[in-house]
Amino acid sequence: MKTYSVKKMNAIAEEGLSLFTDRFEVSENEQNPHGIIVRSSPVDVDLFPSLLAVARAGAGVNNINVERATEEGVCVFNTPGANANAVVDLVFPMLGVWKRNIYRGITFCQSLKDLNPEEVSGVVEQRKSAFRGEEIAGKSLAVVGLGQIGMRLANGGIHRNMVVLGYDPSPAVENIHKLLPEVKICSSLKDAVGTADVVSLHLPLTDRTRNIVNTEFIKKIKPGAVLVNYSREQIVDEEAVLAALDNGHLEAYLTDFPTSANIGNEKVLTTPHLGASTSESEENCARMAVKELSAYLEYGNVVHSVNFPNIESTPSDDIHTRLIVINRDVPGMIAFVSNVFGTYGVNIAGYRNQSNGKVGYNIIDVETPVPAELISEVEANNDVIRTREIVFK
Repeated sequence: MKTYSVKKMNAIAEEGLSLFTDRFEVSENEQNPHGIIVRSSPVDVDLFPSLLAVARAGAGVNNINVERATEEGVCVFNTPGANANAVVDLVFPMLGVWKRNIYRGITFCQSLKDLNPEEVSGVVEQRKSAFRGEEIAGKSLAVVGLGQIGMRLANGGIHRNMVVLGYDPSPAVENIHKLLPEVKICSSLKDAVGTADVVSLHLPLTDRTRNIVNTEFIKKIKPGAVLVNYSREQIVDEEAVLAALDNGHLEAYLTDFPTSANIGNEKVLTTPHLGASTSESEENCARMAVKELSAYLEYGNVVHSVNFPNIESTPSDDIHTRLIVINRDVPGMIAFVSNVFGTYGVNIAGYRNQSNGKVGYNIIDVETPVPAELISEVEANNDVIRTREIVFK
């Protein structure tokens, strides 16, 4: 049976890599791989002629040219939810650090190291009122983006006795069903952020969301609110946010993306891109990415793709060959492929098809070898993007 080459980019947790079987050759130096597993490095699919799939060990795929991948019939996977706990685990503490003046309090305590030991307690009692903060219980939290992270953050707000409002322009039903009933889902952005004390952003980076948090967005936010961005740096127009901090419209900006413009600003609290940086998150992402990539390369199954429809099929022991046909989503493709098989007298043992509105994905199982001429005729159709032949025997 065929062995697949996989290029490893970035440090991928060994707990995930160990799931590759001996049918896979994994190397950082592979020049023309069948698959790529990556975290944050940029991936240009045009550089790898034999590439079939890219698995991103994380949620965002803005480091991969997904549109070009679709044109070339390259499947792109991500790992939704694998790092969700890690991000939520950081957002609430950072909100507490700001609201309770913890950072300033720690800095103050460190400044006491040169005092005489008998003076420390007195100075602390004398100055501690300067660091009096606020509780987040009772405050209102607007969560913009109700994916795996946003959903868990919204539920976490309820558990912390906050009033939680959620908004998502394109909600996934499975995530909405997981929201606690106390979360109020808003039909407009203004309704969500207009009364919120804290606005937390959890949106993917797309052409639609790039710089979505601009001056007009900020005007919708309640004056004096805290803005939180632990999703993607580029969804925020930083100049607009800094201007809103300067004029007092925003109380603070908490972000995982330090820049030369926001470092040192007293109203900005930054962490060095730590959202998914936990051992558990990295292991979860790696395991999920390896499973997705392995299933695709070995069987043509698609789970958690950002550009192909999800589809799975387990071949029976009688199946000799599986033909994958990836096509533009146009009418008549199933009939076309079936007719070609009939013309060559090849019996179809199983046929599955799914579409996401842009790409059609077909899994055709047969109990005999598939003639090369048959595949060539399928590929000659202008609406066929790519075919793959997977031989099991």
